[in-house]
Amino acid sequence: MKPLKNLIPVVLMLFLAVPGFSNDARPANTTPVTETNARAEVLVNRLEEIKAMDHSSMTRKEKRALRKEVKSIEKELKQIDEGGVYISVGGIIIILLLLILLL
Repeated sequence: MKPLKNLIPVVLMLFLAVPGFSNDARPANTTPVTETNARAEVLVNRLEEIKAMDHSSMTRKEKRALRKEVKSIEKELKQIDEGGVYISVGGIIIILLLLILLL
């Protein structure tokens, strides 16, 4: 029982020493926050304009062009809004151990 008690803190220290890596393939964001917020507002306004349009009088090609534009705008908005919280492997293991011990 004694070796097990000594092993747990050592294993926890090893996991904390290992850095967590993220597979973030996006390039570094070099634009200031205000520019991205302004760009996002412009894109949202354009989406609202498209939704307010009367689509019944449009030709098939015009509707297709609008659909492509909406998809590209939504894709760009998704890239602007992407971001997240990254938790290291050691952090996840500690959280799981705490949950197991407390529950």
